[in-house]
Amino acid sequence: MVEKSAQEPLEVAGNPKHAVRATRSAGRKMRSLLLDAASPLFRERGLSGTAITDIAAAADAFPSQITYYFRTKEALFVECACRDLLYLARATEQAALKARTPREYTHALAETVTASDSIAFFAEALTLTRRRQDLAPLVERTIERLHTEGARAYAGQVARHGWRSLRAPDESSRRFWAVAIGIILEGYAMGRSPEALCAEMLRVLGEQAKSTGEPARLRLVEERDASGNSNERVKP
Repeated sequence: MVEKSAQEPLEVAGNPKHAVRATRSAGRKMRSLLLDAASPLFRERGLSGTAITDIAAAADAFPSQITYYFRTKEALFVECACRDLLYLARATEQAALKARTPREYTHALAETVTASDSIAFFAEALTLTRRRQDLAPLVERTIERLHTEGARAYAGQVARHGWRSLRAPDESSRRFWAVAIGIILEGYAMGRSPEALCAEMLRVLGEQAKSTGEPARLRLVEERDASGNSNERVKP
């Protein structure tokens, strides 16, 4: 029998690197399936009303796979809530892309956010981490990513349309989500409709930027004017 050359590639099935990649890919797919199955169950029944066996059945998986990938049901709950919040953030950015004025932009964001229950879902995860500090880092990373991507999207819109921003992008993003979380939680407790929540958000947020006919250039509070005077605020 002719021996294979030492330079000849190993068969894919026998290559440890291929095996590792395949395992990782399968693992990511299973985690995603479990998250997809768990999210609607948690939203409908809550943490205590959802059993691991229910999630496994919905994902066509074994209960042991849930504990393997997420350790506990609480960890899975928090990850579902964090992922859904980031999905909502992406949806708000997409909804606002067609806006041509600052008013349209803010309205599109508020309308999209208040039409979803993702923030209420995330608030449950926040409450849970008060008792489970081991889950707090995931929430912290999610909030930071929420603000970072929100600031990036807002700055991009302002620069593209040549608006005058009344606040720095990071401040605007953090303010928007703080207002959204507060108003939505209060509204859920009082049984307010999505339309009422949206109206209240717009009232509290007020004007975020102004349209101008100037070339697209982000103008921020405390930016030096053309004369180099750093003490004078940029007028909206």
